[in-house]
Parts: sequence; structure tokens; C-alpha cells
Amino acid sequence: MKYIFTIFVVVLFQFSVFGQNNSKDKTAVAARVETLRQAMIDADGAKLKELTSVGLSYGHSSGNIQNQATFIEKIVTGESDFVTIEFQNQTIEIVGDAAIVRHNLVAHTKDGGLDKDIKIGIMLVWQKQKNKWLLIARQAYKLPTT
Repeated sequence: MKYIFTIFVVVLFQFSVFGQNNSKDKTAVAARVETLRQAMIDADGAKLKELTSVGLSYGHSSGNIQNQATFIEKIVTGESDFVTIEFQNQTIEIVGDAAIVRHNLVAHTKDGGLDKDIKIGIMLVWQKQKNKWLLIARQAYKLPTT
């Protein structure tokens, strides 16, 4: 009976520690996502570089794919000019050293001087590298019309 009780206590402890780490990781990822949102609005190239992996794959709903350098360049030069960005219905799932973030992006842009309102779905993949969460992939998609 002591053996079964000991196993039970160990299993409960592992679930407790995992839950705490998972919660801490979700909080850390949520903070990185918010920093990314603000860096995109501010066109802060240094911050965008700090948040993203050198191997970033940044997919647009149009099918266009950018690497880290092109993603940052388009934001910094104002070719992709975000006036406002809001993330709605965000979820974060931690899977090992990766985090999958999904949300709807609602934004006002001024690309090429033209005002535009957009609402698209986004999936972000973050990876913990050297204790820091880096964006390694992003894919936008058109939301179904209702």
C-alpha cells in the first residue's frame, strides 16, 4: 500500500510541476506575443529581430512567404505599415519547447498610404531557444465569411 501511495504522490507532484511550468511558459509566450504586436506597430526593427529566429518563415494569407530579413525590412520601411493591431480570441498551447499561438488579427494599416482594415486568422509557432521564446513560424489565413 505504501508503494502505491508513493507512486501516487510522485505522479501528482509531476503534474503539479508540469502545470506550473506550463503556466509560466504560457505567460512568457503571451508577453512575447504582446511585444511583437507593439514592435510591429512601432516598426521597431531591433525588437523584431530580437523576437524572431534567423530561420523565420513568415507566411501571409496571400500565400507570400518571407524570411526574417524581409519581414523586418517591410515593417521598418513602412511598406507594411500597421497603425493599430488587436489580437482577438488568443489561445496558447505549449508542446515541449514549442508554443502554438492562434488568434484573429484585427488591424488598421496604411500600406503605401492607403488605409485598409483587415481581419485574418494567425497561427504563430514559438520555440524556446536558450531560455528565450523566439518566433520561428507564422501563417496567416483568411477567415471564413459568415
